[in-house]
Amino acid sequence: MCIASDKRYEKMPYNSGLPVKIKCVWEHNGGDSLLFADEFAGAFTRGGSKDAALTKMPAEIKSYLRWKGGPIPDSLEPEIIQEKRSGLTVSDADSDVIFDSERGELSPSEYAELKALALKSAKDFLALYNSVPDINKSCLPPRETFYGQAPRTALEMYEHTKSVNSYYFGEIGVSADNGGTIFECRERGFASLESRPDFLENTVFVGSYDEEWSLKKVLRRFIWHDRIHAKAICRMALKTFGPDSMPNIFRFDI
Repeated sequence: MCIASDKRYEKMPYNSGLPVKIKCVWEHNGGDSLLFADEFAGAFTRGGSKDAALTKMPAEIKSYLRWKGGPIPDSLEPEIIQEKRSGLTVSDADSDVIFDSERGELSPSEYAELKALALKSAKDFLALYNSVPDINKSCLPPRETFYGQAPRTALEMYEHTKSVNSYYFGEIGVSADNGGTIFECRERGFASLESRPDFLENTVFVGSYDEEWSLKKVLRRFIWHDRIHAKAICRMALKTFGPDSMPNIFRFDI
């Protein structure tokens, strides 16, 4: 499944020689930086500095558009539109920022587009996981993160990624579970969400650890979290099983 390209970018003169601006949200803790593309839900980069994260963003957007579908600009220029100073372990992709654009009512069409992308991401993540030659094998050494031991095998990465389903939906008051595949539990979560007549109001909730959440943030966080661990699976597989050992479904530059 491939959803339509982002309508906000379809008519831009991609071959005009002028760079296309990529609006970014910068979350940082000391030197460590997370950079999120505001209008490309889930696209992100990390770096030991703001400049390092900015330098990676054009390649990330091109990779993202190859995966999502849509025209790819000749030239991309990131610009920071929002900043969040954080006390979290940003180097391990711990994040609590809510974008200014993630507040306010959602239109039915914007919700439908973001939901389709979140489901495509789950479907592709499942396909990626199922393509790993041995889901219990990994050459990666143990590594401690803010949430405990980093998952090393494809099975551990898959279970970790799936496990946020009930958490993310729960932060906006929606009952959900983690049963079945990552696609099945996410699809059930959306069905539970849509049973509420006011869900498009995109209400901002104060959830765990006083973090602000909205439906639009949940949609972005699903895609973002998938991309983090899909990339980790790809990198692990390349090291463990060798080149061409599995398909690059997310079209990462790795």
